[in-house]
Amino acid sequence: VGSAVVMLVLAFLAVRHFATTSWPLSRGQPGLLVAGGLLLLLAQALKALGWARLFTHRERPSPLALVAGNGGAALIGVVLPGRFDDAMRIAVVRRYPGCPAGLRAISLSLVMLGLIDSAALAPLAAVAVAFPGAGIGARAALAVVTGAGIAAAAVIVALPRLAGSKRALRFRLGRWLSPRTTSLYRATQAWAFVFGCWLVRGVACFILLGTLGLSYSFPLALLFLCAGAAAAALPIGPAGAATQAGAGTAALAASGVGASQALAASVSVGALGVFSGAAVLLFAVAWRTGRSLFPARPAIGPESCRYNPRCRGIS
Repeated sequence: VGSAVVMLVLAFLAVRHFATTSWPLSRGQPGLLVAGGLLLLLAQALKALGWARLFTHRERPSPLALVAGNGGAALIGVVLPGRFDDAMRIAVVRRYPGCPAGLRAISLSLVMLGLIDSAALAPLAAVAVAFPGAGIGARAALAVVTGAGIAAAAVIVALPRLAGSKRALRFRLGRWLSPRTTSLYRATQAWAFVFGCWLVRGVACFILLGTLGLSYSFPLALLFLCAGAAAAALPIGPAGAATQAGAGTAALAASGVGASQALAASVSVGALGVFSGAAVLLFAVAWRTGRSLFPARPAIGPESCRYNPRCRGIS
């Protein structure tokens, strides 16, 4: 309730701010805005494919279930604090029809996904540190993101050996965790997909920031991207989307962008992210609803054609 009240206050301030100025998306080129939105949709798909690699084969949900979970998390982040998006992912994936994974398996996959997210973002943060345009504070923050990613990668590499040790197998949790621990091969596959997701998001930020009146600058786009990702990793915040927008605004302002222009760009990119999440969630729900209303006909083979009058003439 407190988070909802804070979000309403922030929404009121945002509406009051944009009431005196034009909505920033109206100033962007329509073609570039559509391209940025499509890239954000592609990033959602890559994130779901990487998440799928963190399940065992017999417990792996369908890609649509994982895409729907990411879309629901994007929507719930508008109102509720950070980490509630993970609860939304668990709820959507677990309730999606045909999901074979249990609550513990989905929760474990999200822990691993958070580690792989940090490890995949580390190379981009390290590249952003080397750019001369970033200030001292921004460099320090990017260095922290890089260090956290390296530490997460070390945990991912060491976890299979730790879970399979004799000491861990003495406990019930260790015996359950050992066959479900992500192997280094599957973790590498997941890292590749998630790294591709961050690259696509970086290109989308590059396009969107440029068409919204800021410069077409990859250093600025990487700084904005890493700031939002670092804010998303915080354990608590007034609202997930608002926290990321605030971090992006602070990063842009620290790079010399005007406060009003930085706020407009952050809100616009965040709004497109929420719209893309809503789009993939609605698509997954509509696809599943259509499959349930119009089930696929069973394949007609030689055995099923023996007493079927429609199969006359089939040898």
